[in-house]
This record gives sequence, C-alpha cells and structure tokens, in this order.
Amino acid sequence: MSFLSTLQRHLDTFQQLSAYEPAVIALANHVEDCIRNGGKVLFMGNGGSAADSQHLAAEFVVRYKMERPTMAAIALTTDTSILTAHANDYSFATVFSRQMEALAKPEDIVIGLSTSGNSANIIDAIKVAKSIGCYTYAWTGASGGELANISDTTLRMPSTETARIQEAHMLIGHWLCEEMDNRFAG
Repeated sequence: MSFLSTLQRHLDTFQQLSAYEPAVIALANHVEDCIRNGGKVLFMGNGGSAADSQHLAAEFVVRYKMERPTMAAIALTTDTSILTAHANDYSFATVFSRQMEALAKPEDIVIGLSTSGNSANIIDAIKVAKSIGCYTYAWTGASGGELANISDTTLRMPSTETARIQEAHMLIGHWLCEEMDNRFAG
C-alpha cells in the first residue's frame, strides 16, 4: 500500500470522529468528577493498546503540556512481575481482573482499550470492575465486540483496521489529557 492510501484511510477515520464530540465531552466531565472526588483512572489493553494505556496513565500522573496538580491514574499493563506471575500461576485471561480486585474502588473509572472488543482479559476485568462499582469505558473498533455489551459506555472507533483504531484511541486520549490540563491547571 502506498503512503497516500494509508494517509487517506487515517483521514477518513478521523473525519468521522467529529460525531464523537458529545461522548468525549461526557467522558471528560466524568473523568474530572472522578479525579476531583478522590478517584483514579485505571487503563488496560494488550499489545499496542497496552502501550497506549501506559502512555495515557503517564500523561495523567506527570502532565500533558501544562503545569497542574497530578491526577491519579494507573496502567495495569506495566508491572511485569504481576503480569508474569499471574499469567504463570493462573491465566492470562484474568491478568487484569486480579489487579482490579486489588486496586479498584467504586469511585474509580476503568478504561479498557481493545481494537476487537473481544479481548478476554479486558472483558473479565470490566466485569470485575463493574462488580466493585467502578464506571467502565471500552474503547474499541467499529464492532464494539463483547465489550460493547458489558461496558457502561463504549466508544467505537469508526474503523475495522487495527492501526486506524489505535490512532483514533490516541487522538481521544490526547484530547482528554489536554482537556484535563485545561481544567486542572487553574
């Protein structure tokens, strides 16, 4: 495929995201309320979505662009000792749900990134988070997968192509970080 073909698919996906404005503003309002009320945001994903989760949690804790108070966030994808011990002793399908049991509180928000919407470990962790009383978001591709049936809110990116979905996830994630900077910097 040519570069211009890839760029066009990227642009086509991103142009459709303008319809998501009400949903991402609601997400920002929800995250702001969560943080101001002592909650935290827990991110999780697999592969590239694991890296995106880690990236977004770092932006929350450190800063995005502006000096502001820290915001509580954790990427459940970063502790290799927990991940490998759990996968070895139990199952990779429950690697995030075990952490959810240990770390999540009812006032928290859980964001699961899954391009397919069918990642078993994200599905299991969302179920556990809901049982704890957390509000759950799934960021998925166009189909939404099983996560669309169980998450409180699903943001379905308008693509079936993994790279375009992940790019859209990060656009929304970066906008959310920028919005939180603006809301908390004052």
